[in-house]
Amino acid sequence: MNWYEKLNQYFPIEEMKSKEHMELLLDEKSDIYHKDEGPNHVLMYVETDDFVFVDYLFVSKNARGQGLGRQLIEKLKEKNKPIILEVEPVDYEDSDTVKRQRFYKREGFKHASKIGYRRRSLATNKVNEMEILYWAPCNEDEETIYENMKKTYNDIHRYKNKEVYGKTYEPVHKVLTFEDNQESAQP
Repeated sequence: MNWYEKLNQYFPIEEMKSKEHMELLLDEKSDIYHKDEGPNHVLMYVETDDFVFVDYLFVSKNARGQGLGRQLIEKLKEKNKPIILEVEPVDYEDSDTVKRQRFYKREGFKHASKIGYRRRSLATNKVNEMEILYWAPCNEDEETIYENMKKTYNDIHRYKNKEVYGKTYEPVHKVLTFEDNQESAQP
């Protein structure tokens, strides 16, 4: 099974980019978009000068619990940049969502409580609410994470999406929101 089939079988259709889109990113944005693949894993990620964004992390069922996911995250942490990722909210009827959130919490990731993320799937037209998790080695604040996430959304998720899908994802201001508590506390 090739890398795309592994990802496609594991991630919900609403979260998946097409193979064509991912290959375009790997080819045309090879300076920042990367694939790390092994017999039991696929890691697709973005690395800029300022941060790392994990687009997809897959560890095969037969390798789970053996520390492979942790090793992959540790390799990214060695870059000493904030690491950002999107994750499904916990659904107690789907044990994978619980395990995934528990894994990232164990790895030191925080939930970005001020960042809202609602993206309409081009495949199903369904609106997905996702949570943003991040690891911040230098105590980067959520506003920095938000700005980096906006950059990722525009430069990666929306990259040539009209050409690939025949339609475009909504603009970033309709998908990502930042709730600054100080603004809502004004009299």
